[in-house]
Amino acid sequence: MTAPNERKILIVDDEVHVCNALRRSLSREAYTITTANDPLQALELMKTERFDLVISDHLMPQMTGLEFLKIVHDRYPETVRITLTGHADMQTAIDAINQGEIYRFLTKPWDDVELKVTVTLAFEKLDLERENRRLLAMVRNLSNHLVRIQPQLASLRRDSTGAILLDA
Repeated sequence: MTAPNERKILIVDDEVHVCNALRRSLSREAYTITTANDPLQALELMKTERFDLVISDHLMPQMTGLEFLKIVHDRYPETVRITLTGHADMQTAIDAINQGEIYRFLTKPWDDVELKVTVTLAFEKLDLERENRRLLAMVRNLSNHLVRIQPQLASLRRDSTGAILLDA
């Protein structure tokens, strides 16, 4: 697992005071926090720096948070995405979840405790996904190794659950 001070958060909001307030809200958690005041600037930052979590406003001048987070999802699928907006409606929330595959949808003004819990849970989700990928890679490597040393294993018949079928 990654230590909190190794966690990188990118906050994207066209209002500087919102970025600063979010930074203050999360400052005790010892995360590395970077802010961007527009989505295009954020995308430029993401080209050179890896972020674990992006918290984005929805209504911004160059593009909506939904459009931005969809690009983030496509380019950086491992990055956890959270939408924070003062203009919440049901359709926006549904679109954000379905199109941007966001982790959570929070409203402004936010509750600091809810924000901190959401960020903590987002990092737990990220850790689990990373561990699952690591374990899957280990199983694949072991499987490939076993097939190399015991080629007959490659021709085993399996059922839909992966269980080995034995001839009667």
